[in-house]
Amino acid sequence: MHLLDLYCCAGGMSAGYARAGFQPFGIDIDPQPNYPYPFLQMDALEALSVLLSGGSLIFAWHGETWELWLADFAAIHASPPCQSFLSLGAVNKALGRTYDYPNLIGPTRELLLEAGLPYVIENVEPARPHLIDPVRICGTGLNQPIRRHRLFESNLPLEGIKCRHDRYTEPRYWTSWRPNGEHRLSTVVQVYGNGGNAHEWPAAMNIDWMTNHEMAEAVPPSYGRHIGKQLVEQIWQPVVSSTERKES
Repeated sequence: MHLLDLYCCAGGMSAGYARAGFQPFGIDIDPQPNYPYPFLQMDALEALSVLLSGGSLIFAWHGETWELWLADFAAIHASPPCQSFLSLGAVNKALGRTYDYPNLIGPTRELLLEAGLPYVIENVEPARPHLIDPVRICGTGLNQPIRRHRLFESNLPLEGIKCRHDRYTEPRYWTSWRPNGEHRLSTVVQVYGNGGNAHEWPAAMNIDWMTNHEMAEAVPPSYGRHIGKQLVEQIWQPVVSSTERKES
């Protein structure tokens, strides 16, 4: 089953969906040389508009190309930029940054609803007021030493994964330095900026194909696998049931 991954970045969610049984096709406005599946560099909303107008998209990977229409996809995932929801205002001001990030959740949802396919929208915890009945996944609930909370909205019923912070109580991972130079440890791996020893990141995230910068912004594939398995069951079961009725 083909799955369209919008705002795919380096493919953390795509890898999870692939492990659940989908064939991902990624779209991102920026080049993603490490994305491990067929890819098209394009604005996500423009790409959806092309599909909704009856047009096709051409993806490329390892010298091969795929031309796909909306009807070729079984589901669509979207991870609109999350920066507008993060508390970066003071940091950006201190660094002299003047750019703003738009909130694209609403415009993305509008086009996804028009597409009429099963969809999932992923974003960070502060985006909760902009999502419709999202479920949450925490890495500790998946036996990973990370507290990377992510929310998932869908037009199909989904189950999240509860936090299990109690599984990780021993301070053992380097996180930062206090102003007085004291070495501070964390109970989980800090996958961001200079927040932890980068050699710990790949095992904690279960990612071995990204740069550190890409990994710092990625969703662990285990999250995508958990969501993807639920989509597969709900998309595939009606097809199987319909086939069984025809055969009988």
